[in-house]
Amino acid sequence: MSRAEIVQKIEHGPLLFDGAMGTYYATLSKNPTERCEFANRTDAETVRQVHCAYIKAGCTAIKTNTFAVPAIAAECGLIEAERLIQDAWHIAREAVGGRGITLFADFGPPTFEGTQSDIYIALADKFLELGATNFIFETFSDDPVIRTTAAHIRAVCPDAYLLAAFAVSPDGFTSTGFSGKELVQNMLTDGLVDAAGFNCVSGPGHLLGLIAGMDTARYALALLPNAGYPTVVGGRTIYGSSAAYFADRLQEMAQRGVKLLGGCCGTDPGYIRAAAETLYGTYPTAPIHAMPKMIPAPPKKPGQNRFRDKLLRGERVVAVELDSPLDSQIDKYMDGAAVLKAAGADIITIADCPVARSRMDSSLVACKLQRELGMEALPHLTCRDRNLNATRALLLGLSAERVHNVLIVTGDPIPSAERDAVKSVFNFNARMLARYIRQLNEEIFQTPFFIGGALNVNAANFDSQLRIAREKIENGMDVLFTQPIMTDKAAENLRRAKETLDAKIMGGIMPVVSYRNAQFIAGEIQGMEIDSETVERFRGQSKTDCTRLGVELSLEMAAKIAGDVDGYYLITPFSRTDMTAAILENLL
Repeated sequence: MSRAEIVQKIEHGPLLFDGAMGTYYATLSKNPTERCEFANRTDAETVRQVHCAYIKAGCTAIKTNTFAVPAIAAECGLIEAERLIQDAWHIAREAVGGRGITLFADFGPPTFEGTQSDIYIALADKFLELGATNFIFETFSDDPVIRTTAAHIRAVCPDAYLLAAFAVSPDGFTSTGFSGKELVQNMLTDGLVDAAGFNCVSGPGHLLGLIAGMDTARYALALLPNAGYPTVVGGRTIYGSSAAYFADRLQEMAQRGVKLLGGCCGTDPGYIRAAAETLYGTYPTAPIHAMPKMIPAPPKKPGQNRFRDKLLRGERVVAVELDSPLDSQIDKYMDGAAVLKAAGADIITIADCPVARSRMDSSLVACKLQRELGMEALPHLTCRDRNLNATRALLLGLSAERVHNVLIVTGDPIPSAERDAVKSVFNFNARMLARYIRQLNEEIFQTPFFIGGALNVNAANFDSQLRIAREKIENGMDVLFTQPIMTDKAAENLRRAKETLDAKIMGGIMPVVSYRNAQFIAGEIQGMEIDSETVERFRGQSKTDCTRLGVELSLEMAAKIAGDVDGYYLITPFSRTDMTAAILENLL
């Protein structure tokens, strides 16, 4: 079926895809392989039976058994992958016969490192050589590979019909933190594909909810949900929802204007049969484009955020970092925070377990500051030890406590000596997390989070830092906090940043406490620099003189960078709030 024929067909009723290949194949095969794509060579008859069972059940489109072939190409080489594609294509063509079933070449997501687009383009060329004109990219978590491969397919075969389906959790986000709606809308608006939507991970009820507000009249949307949500019974993964329920939800999707439907994990011919009977028994004549368009929700009116509002008005602000306690004793911390508030701090920032050493949770401390002192708080959020679900849950709690500022950093890894007992979990980097929060701001938060990030002005390759900073800003960071500035080189890098970056910048100031502290900064702290002359100025000084000198040098640097910052980021060493308060009182 050509592209024009598919477009015409779906105006008068949905195109119904088959269901799962892998989970259904495993129930039929006596010796199922870990990747059922290898069965194209070793068990071709069972693969053909799967296709035929879905066709007999009533689907009007099937996918080749090639979902994992890109990953196989990365592991086993292109020659092996191309052979599996050729076998899969011939099996599917034989199953389709002359029955008028639309055949789609199927690509799953990249699960490998390296140059991914080159592999997909080479495999697409093999499909095109075999005569494929319809392609589905399914279960993707972002779009760069789809965009590059789709552009190549279009150049070679302008009549190709292209479908992109993204795997989203019930909250509408992919595993890499992208908003599924935004991915779909961008793909369709840009015209890179003919249809786009969601598949896998989520059940039909949640995917149905995700299309609210989407323009089903203008664009071809696709939904291929799982059978439901799995449970493990006796070592087997079981999907508990019924085929009748699945079919009813697909009918609702069709009634809302979804033009391409089907099933993913856990579905089998029984699910597709029930869907076909429901869809084609009651729906064949109602044009999809006549379905009502969903009305978008009215724009949100953000609430008050004193720190954000003052900074955006162009007023000088001062943020003070005060690390949370190492134990359960909070009273001394709260007393210090009260001193800093009285001295004029606009907001207190709390690091998230720096150097991967456990401290009192930064977000819980932020809530306590906000609630008990009425002090604006800025908890740091690291990308370490939280997946997207945990991050979303944390942000919802912060929002409920009226904490609307966060500072995002990737986070220090667990020290190598401890990794046998304690594991680091990094699902994303700071830029990805910023993008995720920005999308949550657009979709769910009445008062959006004001997002901060880090800028290392002490980096040896500052050009690289500027590039990363631009990416942070593009992904949603509103303000950048620099590392402590203690050298002329760092001050010059700050000036370059101010001239080239479109974001507010908070200049980092940290007083040196003692000669030993100065030596430690020079010798052991990554991301910080201090001149040897400055270190020597503390040699032989008393504690009182070191305190005076540390405050004095901090104020000198603050005056030096005043023209290149929108505010100051005072870092309190060793809970020495007396030094920070002295700097504050002389700054304001």
